[in-house]
Amino acid sequence: MQTTLTSFSVLSHPSLDRSGGRGVAPGEKPVPLVESAALLQGNKTVGILHNGSLYRLQATKLGKLILTK
Repeated sequence: MQTTLTSFSVLSHPSLDRSGGRGVAPGEKPVPLVESAALLQGNKTVGILHNGSLYRLQATKLGKLILTK
């Protein structure tokens, strides 16, 4: 069974989720979810332009993501 996610509540870890692990807090919108494969499009590295600065998103051999400026 494959699950398709379209949004999430910040992150699932309570220390990072402002709702304290209860999901989306009242009045807050869920955060859009983007698959890393959609960003990388088969490449190991992709450039991201943000507020006039160039960042690099890189997938490691172990499947981790690194974002550098």
